[in-house]
Amino acid sequence: MNSISPGPSDLSEWIARIRGCDMPVFARTVDALRRIIGDERASASALAQVILKDASMTTKVLRLANSAYFNQAQQGISTVSRAIVVLGFDPVAQLALSVALIDALLGGSLRSRVNLEMARSFHAAVQARWVVQRRGEQQGEQVFIAALLSRVGEMAFWCFGGEHAQALERCMKQGEMREEEAQQVVLGFSLRHLSAGLVREWKLGSLAAAAIEGDARSHGPEWAVVIGNRLARASEDGWDSIGARRVIREAADYLGLPPSVVSAEVIANAGEAARVAAFFGAPEVGRAIPSADVSVVAPEPEALAVPSAPDAALQLRILQDLAAMSLERAAIADILQLAAEGLVRGVGCERVVVALLTRDRMHLRGKFGLGSGGEALCAQFSFSMEGDPEDVIDDALDSGTASWVDPARVERGGTERLCAVTCCESGFIVPFGLASRQIGVFYADRNGRGLDEASWRAVQHFALQASLAVALCEGGGVPN
Repeated sequence: MNSISPGPSDLSEWIARIRGCDMPVFARTVDALRRIIGDERASASALAQVILKDASMTTKVLRLANSAYFNQAQQGISTVSRAIVVLGFDPVAQLALSVALIDALLGGSLRSRVNLEMARSFHAAVQARWVVQRRGEQQGEQVFIAALLSRVGEMAFWCFGGEHAQALERCMKQGEMREEEAQQVVLGFSLRHLSAGLVREWKLGSLAAAAIEGDARSHGPEWAVVIGNRLARASEDGWDSIGARRVIREAADYLGLPPSVVSAEVIANAGEAARVAAFFGAPEVGRAIPSADVSVVAPEPEALAVPSAPDAALQLRILQDLAAMSLERAAIADILQLAAEGLVRGVGCERVVVALLTRDRMHLRGKFGLGSGGEALCAQFSFSMEGDPEDVIDDALDSGTASWVDPARVERGGTERLCAVTCCESGFIVPFGLASRQIGVFYADRNGRGLDEASWRAVQHFALQASLAVALCEGGGVPN
């Protein structure tokens, strides 16, 4: 074997290298998402903020949310906020986590090995989800994500292993050792242990960790992940191979179904896995999954792209969603979140803050912010209500007057307090609530870039829809 340059010498050093040097962006995304997932008090807006910071992630999460595989009710979803309402908080968070992982790994070296490991992961994920659904259990999405993450070490190593990956590739091609034996010879540990270490390091969930570490006596959801992985690996030798037939019998015994039924369904699942990989933005990976001659076509990337300019069609779809949510008596907090997302993605505002009056109506405070810099602005968005009719903030809440703040318009004074916080002389401040009792405002700007009449009208339309939702809610109270 050729000599290779010094590198990480043991498992812990490899974990540190991948975490700190090779995948720091993914690590930061994981930290943000795991904090939200682990916080029972976390709001939908907090999750949406993390996703919306990344245009590529937003596009892919929406694409997945609209796919028949994850959205079986086939409800049209145009925004992250609506995805959370339709699919649920945890499934959307887990989809975002998976998208971040796949994006981080698709640009790696040794593409043939990366594609193979990723193909195994997608195939295992679809098979595992099918297993729990066939058992009538409700953990399909959790199991899917756990199986997808169960080979994170293998995928990361082939992406970032450098000369060590090339040395392992040469050793494996000689065909004299099984994969785990070759890994022990070249690295001193198996890549399965690297997966377990990264899952623990990134806190990717106890289900993924349990599936990797393996307990043959288990019959919980982690066993579905184990079966999914075994089906994916066995299929590589052909569905008629001895190994594939053995795993199919094992799955049939576990599910209490005839092997012929299981065989037909797992082969169909392989084709489904190829399509799912394409929806995650990895059509090449889908083609590496042993399937029944399923054609894999990458989805059109433009279909749900995040607009960089106002998009009238998207505005209309979001306004329709807002109307539907209002009639459904959805929570005001969810409606405000969707309206704010409409201002960012549909109207093209760069910073949006939703601010609410306190219960004693003595202070206006930012509830959440979206867009580039919206979260930071929200943290500073706090004003006392002084009852000054000349002040743009007081007047918005006392009289329900919307204002386009811009020195060139010379519309009104009284903007000093607002501009001191926003550090921007041009923005919209639009109240919402009942006709006789406003409860908060939308603030929106383009961080100093020009605003226009069409955006001004659009922001008022979104605020009007929020006001209608408040009116439909019993009491029209301020959301907590």
